[in-house]
Amino acid sequence: MEETRCIYKNDREYPANMRNYSSMPEQLYVKGKLPVAGQPAVAIVGARMCSPYGRIQAFRFGKVLSRHGIQIISGMALGIDSEGHKGALEGRTPTFAVLGCGCDVVYPARNRSLYDRILRSGGGIISEYAPGTPPMKFCFPARNRIISALADAVLVIEAKENSGSLITAGFALEMGKAVFALPGPVTENLSIGCHKLIYDGAGIAYSPEVVLQELGISSEEKESEETKEKNRDSGKKNKIGLARDLNLVYSCLDLRPKSLDDIIRKTGLAPETVSRCAVELTLLGWIEETGRHYYVKVK
Repeated sequence: MEETRCIYKNDREYPANMRNYSSMPEQLYVKGKLPVAGQPAVAIVGARMCSPYGRIQAFRFGKVLSRHGIQIISGMALGIDSEGHKGALEGRTPTFAVLGCGCDVVYPARNRSLYDRILRSGGGIISEYAPGTPPMKFCFPARNRIISALADAVLVIEAKENSGSLITAGFALEMGKAVFALPGPVTENLSIGCHKLIYDGAGIAYSPEVVLQELGISSEEKESEETKEKNRDSGKKNKIGLARDLNLVYSCLDLRPKSLDDIIRKTGLAPETVSRCAVELTLLGWIEETGRHYYVKVK
């Protein structure tokens, strides 16, 4: 069981990249480790009530960046934050969560397993609030300044017009950090915040390689390793069976794109079940999203 320790601003362990800003707390409470100084870090933030598209992209960016040795910083909230952390865990570089409550308080409670995985993988849980502090509304916007300070760049994946993620991006801009936003359909409320950031000059995160380039990291050095993993995964596909719901969704797809509504009608499953299965099958590499909520089998 990881113990909580208090690190003061004049301690050597206090993150160097936080010392530059007057708004940083005088002390941090930490379980596990702090981000490694000098090693690139990217914050992945976004909507709690995200779409399957946003969930997939947050996981994808987190995994690819983590594979290239980039530390992922986020807030362990439901939705985009959680998926960014999960992708980072798959990429095998430690990830770090900054909480809006005491670092010994698991919030949201359903993220207990994610909280434990972050600590087991060599990452850390960070907070400016004393142990036992419950989550309070005003704590979350405040913690966003710490997320921005710990990161070299901030990536926003799905954000409504007044999203808290835009507060994180705002802090990053004030600190002179790079900000990227994921583009989405112009008809979706979840795209408005990202499109406003892009309009105001944020980088367009059309692929993880864009963020890698900003950090001066080549994506080519990991290609052979990723190819090997894909080959191993493709070999496993012939040996691993699918759960019933996953198999129903997979079986009704072919090489022509089908919408979630089509899949719901064909399978008779609940909409939330179909959405979940679509996300899982996409992450497994069995299907692919060709457009907003349209899926095909992967050849």
